[in-house]
Amino acid sequence: MIGSPTIIHYSPLTIHYLPICITFAVMIDVLLNKGKEKAVLQKHPWVFSGAVEKVKGKPANGDVVRLLNAKGDFMAYGFYNDQSRVALRLLEWEEAIEINDEWFRRKLATAIKSRTHVLANGTNTCRLVFSEADYLPGLIVDKYAGHLAVQVLTSGMERVMPVIIDELQKLLNPESISDKSDNSSRAHEGLAEAENKVLFGNPPPEIVEVLENNIVYGINITEGQKSGFYCDQRDNRHIVANYAKGKKVLDCFCYTGGFTLNSLKNGAASVTSVDSSALAIETLKENILLNKLDADKHTAIKSDVNVQLRKFRDDGEKFDVIVLDPPKYAPSRSALTRASRAYKDLNRLGMLLLNEGGLLATYSCSGAMDMESFKQVIAWAALDAGKQVQFIYQFHQPEDHPVRASFPEGEYLKGLLCRVF
Repeated sequence: MIGSPTIIHYSPLTIHYLPICITFAVMIDVLLNKGKEKAVLQKHPWVFSGAVEKVKGKPANGDVVRLLNAKGDFMAYGFYNDQSRVALRLLEWEEAIEINDEWFRRKLATAIKSRTHVLANGTNTCRLVFSEADYLPGLIVDKYAGHLAVQVLTSGMERVMPVIIDELQKLLNPESISDKSDNSSRAHEGLAEAENKVLFGNPPPEIVEVLENNIVYGINITEGQKSGFYCDQRDNRHIVANYAKGKKVLDCFCYTGGFTLNSLKNGAASVTSVDSSALAIETLKENILLNKLDADKHTAIKSDVNVQLRKFRDDGEKFDVIVLDPPKYAPSRSALTRASRAYKDLNRLGMLLLNEGGLLATYSCSGAMDMESFKQVIAWAALDAGKQVQFIYQFHQPEDHPVRASFPEGEYLKGLLCRVF
């Protein structure tokens, strides 16, 4: 068990971060290689280290620098980091606009305001800030009822966290703000491992109850990096539940029960939930009781999903609706070939367990795999399973996980609702 979180109160009197109000007079220039201007002109926020021709000085990692083209003309301001493949994360393309603490406050306020309507109609949890999509590269902020969880994933954003924490307090008056940073992402930036700590307020309770689509989830936001709850499937859980009434449903990689709870609430005849995590299964059972759903219609199985699917196949088990929501199989493009094989085998097994005309809701959260590639993988799986498939709906991440037009890499979640014959 992880011990009690360290409480760290950020205030202007106690912070010892470097100042973030940077004057243009001392800002260091970074020159692009000739011919590397196109992506910058198209407002893509990343400049890779191989595109940098020269750094005129020695900026510290996390400094804001000026990006110039090979002729010396201004192109953008951005965070600098010589430890990362992404040497610059661009912030602003207008030379006259100063990058200071007020700039970050404005971007944060704009992101939060754009989610106001999401936090209504039976929902009090969502993503308030989504990194590059909200022009704040390396910052993720999730709201869980009255509590906030932040992830700080770039050296530049770590430098401005005192301002971010202060503005979150002013805008939202949260009960607590906790650091839930993903250490694998921080490692790519040369950052130290994050601690499980409270940045503002008192430690949140062991279980925080959140509301999504009028369903209650008890989640733990004090242990580890994950909360046991993913708000990026909010819309998709509701859509799949519309097909579950009177059906026999199988929810694979169920975690703490998003698809299971929605299906039971919408009148599924039965739901079987499979996950390898004992803690996830126990939390799911508690969530069923919390929502006063019919536990007699639910079966929870702690098992490796691929192993369990083969057991179902060997036992002749069949289902009307199957949900496959696996973890990220392709963390990078280099892993895409191996991941495609894993997705194909998983979906082939799922198809073999469906009744004639049954529905497969299948997902990939691998940003390296685009929708067309995912469709091809499902087509291969159908061929191997001896099945015919109709794509009847395409799933996407919800609006609190927006995709910036100039940054298509932000579109990581995709899924397909398939009718299988």
